[in-house]
Amino acid sequence: MITILSGGTGTPKLIQGIKKIYDEEEINVIVNTVENDYFSGVYVAADIDTVLYTFTDMINEDTWYGIKNDTFITHERLAEIGQAELLRIGDKDRATKIQKTLLLEEYPLSEAVDIQRKKLGIKSKIIPMSNENSEIKIETEEHGEVEFHDFLIKYQGKPKVKSVNYSKVNPNPEVIESIKKSDKIIIGPSNPITSIMPIISLKGVKDELIKKEVVAVSPFIGEEPVSGPAGKFMSASGHLSSSIGVAKIYESFLNTLIIDNKDLDMKETLEKIIPNIKITNTIMKNIEDKINLAKLTIEN
Repeated sequence: MITILSGGTGTPKLIQGIKKIYDEEEINVIVNTVENDYFSGVYVAADIDTVLYTFTDMINEDTWYGIKNDTFITHERLAEIGQAELLRIGDKDRATKIQKTLLLEEYPLSEAVDIQRKKLGIKSKIIPMSNENSEIKIETEEHGEVEFHDFLIKYQGKPKVKSVNYSKVNPNPEVIESIKKSDKIIIGPSNPITSIMPIISLKGVKDELIKKEVVAVSPFIGEEPVSGPAGKFMSASGHLSSSIGVAKIYESFLNTLIIDNKDLDMKETLEKIIPNIKITNTIMKNIEDKINLAKLTIEN
């Protein structure tokens, strides 16, 4: 069995490759929850829903959020009547979120997600990192402290970042159990600061990761992230915006770091931090790229 640590963009692309070559019943995915919040009265767990849609091949690959070919009748009507939404939520996607909101009246988040993944016919286990409510805020130079989604959507990720602050929550008990039972842990190329660090900072997680074979895919090429504001968040958190910074964050437990061909010049430096460095194409433009990268993460 393998366990994947995931956020909502880079890692789902890798999951697409892994599920083509690995038994889905032997895959667990632990998903970040600090970005979850309520919008327009519904509970939005964007990273979890992206993983759900990835396993069902419903994911909108243009945005890595929501369902492909969705309609936006409700979203557009809300704007027409003066209730414009920060998030652009599709109609089918909204149904998923409404169901989750209703389930949360009776069940913890982990059980609500398990009900949904079973209804969707997903064989893999999808594990929210915590059942507790949390929040993440970005301290900016221009606007002070702002909500995470405001930073990304309202301000389009443009402000200068001074710090990233998120809630400390307790792990969903399934998190530790999944890591203990796994033969290998794969950290996908998601944002190290806002997607992966909240998971590995949970009580007991690092202690278990140290005991396991752990491989990570760097989300950087040179000093630039493949996508999103990861570079700004790394710098604001005191880390180099590069695969070297990623290696430093994960060095206490990481066995293998996979970097892009363009970062060959970093290999010697990285080998002083992480025991094993693998070099390949990490830009996943098509399913062949995703499968090739998946094979490299799974092979010994």
